Amino acid sequence: MKSHSSTLLAEVRTFRQNHPDVRYVDLIALDIPGHFYGKRYPVDMLEKVAAGSPLKLPQNAVLLGAQGGLFKIGDYCFHDGDPDANRRLVPGTLKPVSWEAQPLGQMLITSDGTEAPIEFEPREVLANVLERLNRKGIHPVVAFELEFYLFDKKLSDGLPQFARDPLSDDADDQPNLHIERLSRFAPVLDDMVETAKAQGIDITVITAELGPGQFEINFGHLEDGLRAADWAALFCRSTRGVALKHGYRASFMAKPYLQHPGSGMHVHVSLYDAAGNNLLAAHQQQPLRHAVAGCLELLPHCMPIFSPNHNAFRRLGGTVNAATRACWGYEDRDACVRIPESDPRNLRIEHRLASADANPYLVLAAILVGLEHGLEAAKEPIAPLNEDRNSGTDFPLEMLDAVRAMQHQPALREGLGAEFVDVYCENKRQDHLAFQQEIHAREYRWYL
Repeated sequence: MKSHSSTLLAEVRTFRQNHPDVRYVDLIALDIPGHFYGKRYPVDMLEKVAAGSPLKLPQNAVLLGAQGGLFKIGDYCFHDGDPDANRRLVPGTLKPVSWEAQPLGQMLITSDGTEAPIEFEPREVLANVLERLNRKGIHPVVAFELEFYLFDKKLSDGLPQFARDPLSDDADDQPNLHIERLSRFAPVLDDMVETAKAQGIDITVITAELGPGQFEINFGHLEDGLRAADWAALFCRSTRGVALKHGYRASFMAKPYLQHPGSGMHVHVSLYDAAGNNLLAAHQQQPLRHAVAGCLELLPHCMPIFSPNHNAFRRLGGTVNAATRACWGYEDRDACVRIPESDPRNLRIEHRLASADANPYLVLAAILVGLEHGLEAAKEPIAPLNEDRNSGTDFPLEMLDAVRAMQHQPALREGLGAEFVDVYCENKRQDHLAFQQEIHAREYRWYL
């Protein structure tokens, strides 16, 4: 413990030496809907926390709905006295924030590793899954890919406007994959990349996607699944901030335009043993097929995680590469689970179903539980799309149906934790019902 505290203390002191103008640091964690919550700490108080002083935040901050409100979930929120829960600093995540008007720092916090971790905290859920896999001799290597849209900074009657081409000042309203879009938006994209790198995030490939003002960012592969999910979460935060600084609005909303492609979160996962052998490639890739079968079996029960809100379900079955059935295939982007071409050492799955605004900790946890389930059940998967274009099994396409499918699935309750599943499903149910409690202007036009 002393060694751990001394490492954190050294990190804070080095940060203060390198950034003497920073007076405050945002201590942040991801809640269930995928929003950051936390506190802004004076940097001298942060040094005391690093040295061992307690760091406490309300336990139920994790349960906030999409709009920040609290729902009654069992005894939580309204019958538990709203207790505090211990958090700890995540080493290696104290970084400068460059998109705010004043010098600032930020650092991740978590309940994972404390004396009483919060069972439904997303990072804790993933930590438990990874720890269990490691005990079984399974070591995931993970890489995220995130799609997002740029919009004009100002909304028009609450609706997004196309990003303005900085060279012509015209709206970037033409969907394309042209490399010139990367050049035209280079100032903001370059700043996004450099800011992410300053957060310790390894950015690799940048792509101009098919939608107008749509881009994709790929991250490097990591042996630390928690850090891979950290990168995805932190990138979303920094990208929104950098976009505003440049006069744009960046959004990871799943389906901002009905007529254009939605934004997805693609996750690449390989599994290795302690000696570094690719477990999926053994025995003529039989474990790969078993892992795929497990992913597909649990996929219909994980839809509230992969499509966490009403808008995310709009993305499914959309214009490009968004399936409406649980399916797989080799080098097939129409598949939920794609097997990219690779040598045996790098054999992996690419899980393509989750929306870009899904919680990265929970998406990765659900994928890993599916892989784990498949390896243990050792079943053969359905035919790949390469053999049968109609292959696939149905999954829920509405939130309430999806919640019912998730809540009582035994493998998920065991793999993700029964308490988490119950809390998460009720959070999503209440969020969806709250979303419905507003009469849209269209209803008056149609029915008044």
